[in-house]
Order: sequence, then C-alpha cells, then structure tokens
Amino acid sequence: MKYQILSFCLAFLLSWVLMKLLLPMLTRLKVGQSILQYVTEHNSKQGTPTMGGIAFIVSFAVLSLVMCGTQDTTVNVTVAVTVAYGMVGFLDDFIKVHYKHNLGLRPYQKVIVQLAISVAVAMYVWQSPYVGSKLNVPFVNTTVDFGWAIIPFVIFIYLAMTNGVNLTDGLDGLATTTTLCYLVGVFLVVYSDMQDSLSLGMADIAERQSHVLVCIAVMGGSLLAFLLFNCFPAKVFMGDVGSLALGAFAACIAIFTNNSLLIPILGVMYVVSCLSVIVQVGYFKLTKGKRVFLMAPYHHHLQHKGLSETRIVTIYAVITLLATLVLLYFGG
Repeated sequence: MKYQILSFCLAFLLSWVLMKLLLPMLTRLKVGQSILQYVTEHNSKQGTPTMGGIAFIVSFAVLSLVMCGTQDTTVNVTVAVTVAYGMVGFLDDFIKVHYKHNLGLRPYQKVIVQLAISVAVAMYVWQSPYVGSKLNVPFVNTTVDFGWAIIPFVIFIYLAMTNGVNLTDGLDGLATTTTLCYLVGVFLVVYSDMQDSLSLGMADIAERQSHVLVCIAVMGGSLLAFLLFNCFPAKVFMGDVGSLALGAFAACIAIFTNNSLLIPILGVMYVVSCLSVIVQVGYFKLTKGKRVFLMAPYHHHLQHKGLSETRIVTIYAVITLLATLVLLYFGG
C-alpha cells in the first residue's frame, strides 16, 4: 500500500506542475471552450481554457510506466488505450478550437476510431492468459464465463464508458469528482482481490493486481491535482481529450481485473448520464417534440431545476461513494 501512496503523491505533484505550465499556455493560445447556445447558464464560461486533460494524461502515462516498469502487459495496454482515446479527444478539441464552434469531429468519425481501438483491445482480452473471458459477478463469490461473447461485450463497455464520462463532463468538476469516487471504489475492490490472491498463493496474479492499483493511484493523484483548477468556478476544462481518456481508463481497470460487471454499480452516474440522453432523445422523437427532462444529460436537468453546480457535483459524488459502500458491504 505504501508504494501506491507514493505513486499517488508523485502523480499529484507532477500533474499540478504540468497544470501550472499548461494553463498559461492554453490562455495565451486562446484555446477556449465554445459553449452550446442552449446552455444559457454557462454563457459566462465562454472562452474558458479547455484541453486541460493533457496534464493528467501525461502525468498518468509517465508515472505509470516509471512506477510499474515496462514489463507488465496490462499496464502497457492500459496506458496505450488511455492515450489513444485521449488523442481522439485531442483531435476533436483541436477542431472545435480552430473553427471556433462546439461541433468538432462528426459523430460517425469519432465512433469509427473509438470502435477500432475497442476492437483491438477486445481481441487482446479474448486472447490474453491474464484476462480472458471470465468475469467476477457482483455480490456473489462466483464467476461467469462469457466465452467469445466477451469480444462484443468489451467493445460495448469502451463505447459506453467513454461516452458516459464525456456526457458527464458538463459542469465544473463533475466528471473529475465523479471519476475520482469511481476510482476509490475500483481501488478497494481490486485491493480486496489482491489480498485474496496472496492468501491463495497466486503471487503472479497478485503482482499484476498490485500494478493495476498503482495505475489507479497515479490517475487518482493526477486527477486530484487537476480538480484544483477544474472545481467551481473552473479555471480550465478537461476537454474531450480528458473525458475520452478517462472513460477509456475507467473501462481498462475494470476489464483487466475481470470486474466489468461492477461498472453499472460503481459508475452509476455515468449510466444516469447515458440513459437520460437516450430517454430524452427517444421520447422526443416518439412524441414529436415532448421531453421527459428539462434538459439532458441529467445534470443539466438538475441545473434547470435550480440546483447549483457545486450541489450537483456533491450529489453525484455521494451517490457514487454510497454505491461503493453497498457493493463492499453486500459483496463481502
């Protein structure tokens, strides 16, 4: 545990330094966020520097490889996938900034690239002797073997998580805080799994789980430093470069520890974001203009109801932490 704590602290310091260097650069280059016209509450945020996610991605990638070395395939793939999704987000952000609008890449372009990355990872999972097709089932001490179905399942997870985090990134500090709470939950689950592996004499598996814990600690420290600049009122936004990378990382640490089925529990607020958009769009089309929510994703509905950004962030964090406690208590 001391090694994970050290990793967390080093990541916090590195991410903070990178943000101190990056923020003036983004401001000088006028890399400002274009606000959607129908989100009137955010008009004052027009021009706030974006793409701040670059700082915590660099911090995560560098320190994960430094602290874990380059021999662990799980760590290498996690870093590669996180950076790859970050690059997709970077391109999307760059187009938005360059052309001064909030459209970026076309939806089909983003889906094609994200799909290509997720297919490659799914094939790795299917063939990997360290991951495979077996998944831990929440609340019961058993596993289920998905067989070849693990391939489309992994693809779905990456598409859902990256879009879930991206949709949640709509208020100051919301995606950052929610993801930090999600990481706490996954860390505790993987730590418990590692203790079980050690008790059963499976040192090789325990070592890999320990490396995953280091990755989580590094991302957690990097995110916490970023939150100092991203909390309300935000001095910088993470941008799609940050949200897509975070979604990919959140998927990786669950998939590579065979805990994918925990995502709907620990990532409950990502699910809320996705479902609120799906329900809103579907109902709007079926009823020719009627809406279920005042606005989607759900955090914008709460904002239209009069809740402050800080209160909404707190609600999302508390619910995520409560979901973690429920999982740990009933899951043994």
